[in-house]
Amino acid sequence: MAMANTGRKVGGARSRRSRHGLNAEINVTPLVDVMLVLMLVFMISASVLAVGINIDLPKTTADSLTIKPDPINITIDKEGKIFLQDEEVILEDLASKLIALAGEGYKERIYVRGDENGNVGPYLKVMASINAAGFTNIGLVTDPVTK
Repeated sequence: MAMANTGRKVGGARSRRSRHGLNAEINVTPLVDVMLVLMLVFMISASVLAVGINIDLPKTTADSLTIKPDPINITIDKEGKIFLQDEEVILEDLASKLIALAGEGYKERIYVRGDENGNVGPYLKVMASINAAGFTNIGLVTDPVTK
């Protein structure tokens, strides 16, 4: 007895595909997992990148000033180290770097922050250096007194 060959496969992958069609759905579960992991990584790295110079500002009752979005900041820490923005500088280079950084020229507002536990000497030297460079719009930054 010979079987007749009709050209159709009985069973197999081809007949199952034609019966169910192609699966065109996108599985979003792995995408959501990846996005959650990325969100956690960015949240942790953003908190690590937000570092600055750790100083204790003096407390005063003076009113707050309106500050432009990206002011020039000079910080003097407890040991007397001088930082222009977040980069450590020496006193001799401070004036030249300020001139290069000032976008509005000598009318640029400069904010000086210093640790209340530090010596007065470095403050006076920094203020004298800024004034000798030609800048006259200088502000001292303090923390408000909590009532």
